[in-house]
Amino acid sequence: MRLRVEFTTEPFDLDEAPAHAVVARQVIEAAELDAVDVGPFGNTGEGAADAVLTAVDALLRRSLAAGATRVSLQINVVEDEDR
Repeated sequence: MRLRVEFTTEPFDLDEAPAHAVVARQVIEAAELDAVDVGPFGNTGEGAADAVLTAVDALLRRSLAAGATRVSLQINVVEDEDR
């Protein structure tokens, strides 16, 4: 099974990326995912279910520890290209 996670962390700071946002991006970029898109108002990652779920666990733990007061995320099942 393949999954796609979309997430944001808060509070926002339009002047510079807060520590929790930087940590969240580092986690998702370092994860063993097939596709990653990082942006100022939302981030996505896609890959095998185990890799996405492992990344989400680390994302939540590390971004909350870095000062996030809210993490919004959505996980969707995506079709395998081989099907």
